[in-house]
Amino acid sequence: MRTLITALGSTMAVALLATPAPASAQAAVEAAMNKAGCLACHAKDKKLVGPAYKDVAAKYKGQADAVAKLSEKIRKGGQGVWGPVPMPPSGADKISDADLKAAVEWVLKQ
Repeated sequence: MRTLITALGSTMAVALLATPAPASAQAAVEAAMNKAGCLACHAKDKKLVGPAYKDVAAKYKGQADAVAKLSEKIRKGGQGVWGPVPMPPSGADKISDADLKAAVEWVLKQ
């Protein structure tokens, strides 16, 4: 019985250590996006003020330069791509370059 408990304990420990941490990475990306104000106008699967992330992902699917292109659009802001409501620029004071890249990569996976 003791061997079984030890074996189960070891198996659970290995399973916990082998579990990837994307949930915490995703939470960090979402927190950065929330702090930057992205979630005030965008949602994962429905249009709010701006387009849904899944719609952005579909539009840029397969484009090799999508991360750079979207990062630039986010930094500079813009109008007319998704409708008449302008998107304000999001400078490095709102979201760091690393968080911006992670956020854009996350959006493109939707």
